[in-house]
Amino acid sequence: MNYLRRTKIVVTLGPSLDDPNMLERVILFGAVVFRANFSHGDISMHEERINKVREIAAKHKKPVAILVDLQGPKIRIGRFKNKKIILQEGQQFVLDTALDENAGDEKTVSLAYENLPRDVKPGDTLLLDDGRIVFKVLRTDKTRIECQVTVGGELSNNKGINRLGGGLSAPALTDKDRIDIKEAVRLKADYIAISFPRQADDIKEARVLVKAEGGNPGIIAKIERAEAIENLDSIIQVSDAVMIARGDLGVEIGDAELPAMQKKIIKLAGIYNKPVITATQMLETMTHNTIPTRAEVSDVANAVLDGTDAVMLSGETAVGLYPDKAVAAMDRICLSAEKHHATKISHHPKLKHLRYVDEAIALAAMYTANHLDIKAIIALTESGTTPLLMSRVNSTIPVYGLSRHEATLRRMTLYKDVYPIPFDATHIDRRVLNQAAILELQKRDILKQGDLVLITKGDLIGVHGRTNSVKIVTVGDLPHHTDVTS
Repeated sequence: MNYLRRTKIVVTLGPSLDDPNMLERVILFGAVVFRANFSHGDISMHEERINKVREIAAKHKKPVAILVDLQGPKIRIGRFKNKKIILQEGQQFVLDTALDENAGDEKTVSLAYENLPRDVKPGDTLLLDDGRIVFKVLRTDKTRIECQVTVGGELSNNKGINRLGGGLSAPALTDKDRIDIKEAVRLKADYIAISFPRQADDIKEARVLVKAEGGNPGIIAKIERAEAIENLDSIIQVSDAVMIARGDLGVEIGDAELPAMQKKIIKLAGIYNKPVITATQMLETMTHNTIPTRAEVSDVANAVLDGTDAVMLSGETAVGLYPDKAVAAMDRICLSAEKHHATKISHHPKLKHLRYVDEAIALAAMYTANHLDIKAIIALTESGTTPLLMSRVNSTIPVYGLSRHEATLRRMTLYKDVYPIPFDATHIDRRVLNQAAILELQKRDILKQGDLVLITKGDLIGVHGRTNSVKIVTVGDLPHHTDVTS
């Protein structure tokens, strides 16, 4: 693990990472969260890829998380007889739910989502293929939407459709998603991303389905609908993390509105102590090129400066020619951005009163660490909550989350500034527990004699939610014990 980089890297699994040697390089270059995109492929394929990630990560003793990304109700056209057509500005074109899904031609194409003719009205703007093709709705009936092409170009099979401004009635969770949630729990996914949620109830419904299967993965809300922006506070509050899915979100709210919205989402997630993933087209040109554009470098760096926890690669690692180079580029861009003064300013956006002891401990620890020459923070944790709360405060001081639970270690891989380390405190004499934790970091060449270290833990070791103490120690000052087991 690169202990210097504070921002985490999420990569998408796909054919380009099916080569074990390439996957190993990506892991060694610093990817810590691996996204299985359930919009493509079958469960057996995803299971094979997930197992390979875990196998290689275990070989190198690196905690990694698996993120299952549900397909959601992405509204798509059908297929064309000749795979694609060319649309001219001004021509008329029909979207037809009653047409055979393979019968598309230069005048019409099928539409899988039957409610779309009822969701739109004359004058609405429809954007296809992430906004590359634009239609104006002229008239509708029960199955057909008659449109005029306002921006033409090439249109190929199965492209997605958005309505400018949102407002489509498709539910966030489809029948496929419900099946996929069961499979994600079976595969012990660490996170499940819910696509196209409109309101907090969509996230709550997903959590009920997850718990019914006996799972406890983190639930990530993908912000990609205009309606989600209207309900942003409530959606973030009931989620465990947030993904800024800039593709569909940019289409629905307009690309010019996207940068400011990205900043708003990151700031609001910070207020509610939720990690944020910034996603979509971050290093898009590296799908086919060995280096990013300067604009892409600026985009990744600005996400880091905004305070994102993680940056995500999609096609760059799933189908790209150079997935290892894309991860390496992401790594060096993040490291450089993190040197900037803005990422080091100590502040916490929460203005309301603290409700929990562990939150008070986390903030007290970070304030102290930022105003004293602390080299590292050690958080002995069961659930990972205290390291998460610490990660909400800007700092250059690394937080080492020591836990005996593999699930906790994997979940902490997403948190900015937090580095998970396996450590079972329940078998150690409390009198030498601090020393044992420090020795664990010394073995990894993280600490040296004379370093100041801040340690948080609970009086009751092995009990969730009981972090209630902070202690500052100097490495080497504690009494030496050769036997640290009880």
